[in-house]
Amino acid sequence: MSFNVISALNNNSFPLIQIPNDLNEIVAECNLNSKSSDACKNCPINKEYYIALCERGYWKAQHSKATEREEELKKKIKELEAKLRMREKQLFGKKSEKSNKIEGQANADKIEKKNRGQQPGKPGHGHGKHDRLEVIEEVIEIPEEERYCGICGLPFEDFPGTEDSDDIVFNVKAHKRRRKRKRYKKTCKCPETPGIITAPLPPKLILKGILDTSVWVKIILDKYYLYRPTFRFLRELDLYDADIPQGTVTGGLKKIAPLFNPILKEIEEKNKRAFHWHGDETRWQVFELIEGKLTYRWYLWVFVTKDTVFFILDPTRSAKVPKKHFARVVKGILSVDRYVAYKVLLKDGRIILAFCWAHQRRDFINLANSYPELEGWAFEWVELIRNLYHLNDIRVSNLDDPETFKESDEKLREAVLGMEERIERELSQKKKDAECEAILKSMKNHWEGLTVFVDYPEVPMDNNLAERMFRGPVVGRKNFYGSGAVWSGYFAAAMFSIFQTLELSGLNQYLWLTEYLEACAGNGAKPPDNISRFLPWKMSKERLRYFSKKPEIKDSS
Repeated sequence: MSFNVISALNNNSFPLIQIPNDLNEIVAECNLNSKSSDACKNCPINKEYYIALCERGYWKAQHSKATEREEELKKKIKELEAKLRMREKQLFGKKSEKSNKIEGQANADKIEKKNRGQQPGKPGHGHGKHDRLEVIEEVIEIPEEERYCGICGLPFEDFPGTEDSDDIVFNVKAHKRRRKRKRYKKTCKCPETPGIITAPLPPKLILKGILDTSVWVKIILDKYYLYRPTFRFLRELDLYDADIPQGTVTGGLKKIAPLFNPILKEIEEKNKRAFHWHGDETRWQVFELIEGKLTYRWYLWVFVTKDTVFFILDPTRSAKVPKKHFARVVKGILSVDRYVAYKVLLKDGRIILAFCWAHQRRDFINLANSYPELEGWAFEWVELIRNLYHLNDIRVSNLDDPETFKESDEKLREAVLGMEERIERELSQKKKDAECEAILKSMKNHWEGLTVFVDYPEVPMDNNLAERMFRGPVVGRKNFYGSGAVWSGYFAAAMFSIFQTLELSGLNQYLWLTEYLEACAGNGAKPPDNISRFLPWKMSKERLRYFSKKPEIKDSS
């Protein structure tokens, strides 16, 4: 047996023992002698050789481990640097992706930035007429001692007409209403008639409550439509010398909450009868522990149609929420992000999931922000997605023109096919970065849902409508952190649903809530018997006009 020791040691990065150049010859001679005797078994040179060979293998293995560990650390550092850039972007960068300038575009600097406010050469909106406001006239006269000519002293005479100007006055004043009910004494002798008859008490929302319906309207709107903490509203009332305890408000809202259940039920049923929905979810704190849940984190889900907005508060973010909501739906399309809980709806084929292109675009933008060296590649895809939006907008605008629609539809389908071919082509390139490959694989896996809008032009490319519905609740979450009890959380979800459903129909929440609570008070603090009068899709045209918000006046000329 012979070994090339010199070659083995030259390949070794960690030689520890200096072995003479003629070691191979000595070992070969020892091996020949070992065939006839055991004289070389204890040869010191042979021992040194085997020791060096073992040490070479050990240090080679250690070097290999160190190299792997170094590569892992480099990868981890790269990921941490990417996260750091992303966090800096989130903390100190622009909060919105909406911009006339896209980073990475060669011609971005050539785009002229618009100034905020009124644009030169564009018509203004003019002064509003404010026809719904009550007009209180105030006559202003020149003081009597000044009603004469300053030169000759002759007096002024009255001249027909006045020169008018309007101001909007907002005068808030809290007052205590003392109702004095007249008492009457009977003049007959009928035993069935009481001796003294008192005028009946007007209907009240809470029978023995001290707060009028107008106060409850203000409290509910202030918190669930304007998203302001209740204690701030109570501090405002202190400025008007109206001191209302927090407990009075909390206890009153708990009694009022069930009055809205019939309205919420109708909104839920109307929502489930639709064909297309937008869905999303976000966290919502409920500061009351329930059995089986160890944290305060709950989740607020929303499902939006063209007529309704329905919020669901649930302790979990699991698939059981959409599964339960769509249990009786025969067929429809749900626009969502790529959250896995929605994918359970695909199993029986009743619901088609349309995935959001805005989220897909955001993946490329995040990649560009996190890995500057990949910015060029990422913004090529951003530009492709922008072009897809543009082509789809053109197609949708031509729905009423079959010929033009067909032409624009073909252009859109060509662009979609080109994107699909590019995904396959780039995935076949083995040298593509792992971050790029992950995004492309996600696109490929969700491609069927991303292209639902191609065959259904009425379905938008993104899920922005559902995300916009969360703007108000997220502001509320920042202002008052969530709900202090389970009943309060359910009531918040109910009021979010009602107010935003009214918003979709362009109705005035103040007028609607005032009339609804007065109807409840008139029905003995119970929901009105005929709630169809308060549902936007069942209202008469006259009531829709009465509750509608005043449209903006675009041009006073």
